[in-house]
Amino acid sequence: MVPTYAPAAWLPVRGKGCWLWDQDGRQYLDFTAGIAVSGLGHAHDAVVATLTEQAQRLWHVGNGYTNEPVLRLATALTEATFADRAFFANSGAEANEAAFKLARKWAHSRHGAGKSRLVACFNAFHGRTLFTVSVGGQAKYTEGYEPLPAGITHLAFNDVDALRAAMGPDVCALVIEPVQGEGGVTPATPEFLRAARELATAHQALLIFDEVQCGMGRTGALYAYMDAGVVPDILTTAKALGNGFPIGAMLTTEEVASAFSVGAHGSTYGGNPLAAAVALKVFETISEPRFLSRVREAGKRLREGLEALVAAYPQVFAQLRGRGLMLGMVLAEGFKGRAKELTRHTEAENLLLLIAGPDVVRVVPPLIVSDDEIDEALRRLARAVGAFIGKA
Repeated sequence: MVPTYAPAAWLPVRGKGCWLWDQDGRQYLDFTAGIAVSGLGHAHDAVVATLTEQAQRLWHVGNGYTNEPVLRLATALTEATFADRAFFANSGAEANEAAFKLARKWAHSRHGAGKSRLVACFNAFHGRTLFTVSVGGQAKYTEGYEPLPAGITHLAFNDVDALRAAMGPDVCALVIEPVQGEGGVTPATPEFLRAARELATAHQALLIFDEVQCGMGRTGALYAYMDAGVVPDILTTAKALGNGFPIGAMLTTEEVASAFSVGAHGSTYGGNPLAAAVALKVFETISEPRFLSRVREAGKRLREGLEALVAAYPQVFAQLRGRGLMLGMVLAEGFKGRAKELTRHTEAENLLLLIAGPDVVRVVPPLIVSDDEIDEALRRLARAVGAFIGKA
């Protein structure tokens, strides 16, 4: 394969719930959830049954046709959110690509060609296409790919003054992650989100929320905007929407969606019946109030346990941040740059964690995680930190 990844030396071969097994039968407690994808864990019974049933009926039709599963999924998503219309793709990057294209198309059709600038945040992550990686504002992902798409302004996350200064009559959209994921598990402040909404409206621009990682129950709300009291014009969702089956969606209002006409955008596999059937089962499960209530309970228990670890090891950790079951342990000054090293120690304890940049250990277990599994993960993490310090 092209050397774009640095995979672990062991190969996962089987998963169930919050657990993974490798080729040698070794069992791991998986608190990565496939990078916040497997919200219902591995091999969820109802999702497997849905996939199997749909696979025996219809996998794919060209986009000259629609299909029953995608119509049901679009209905469920729009009924549960602010949106009136949905566009389906295969990934979060493609959902964001559609959102950015729609924003420019909408502005062009209503205000002319001069209104095309996107305002986004440094340290964001919106995908790996040339357009989305340029909007992301992380130089490490754009170096060597120049010239980059023009018409993008970046500012510091959560800086209301910088946001106000960046606005102008040529702005077509503001793009924000309500919780920055890859950039360090950093929640947007309520003030920043409110200012974004007010400024977007004042400048006749659209507000786009990228909820690819923080959506689908990850923060304890179905989508993070629902707890923020700020409603976007466009929302993107993916990752946990398919629980590992590739699917992404862009949700928007009737008025904004009308800027797209037949042929203006498309996706060969987007919204195919197999992906849509799986996503609908996942969405129906996660959107249940009782399920989301349990996510909030689990998030509280995990946060309390991690806060205790942060307090116990102030030389290692500076703070804990995040929301719900999307948490980041920020390394203290003397240990900056060593997040990956710490996760190698947790792997030695058969606990799988992620990083969010070199200075943050990211903890994103499946949303179905039990209290016993949280407590076991905390014990393993404590042992790993002890070993980490011992070899520091």
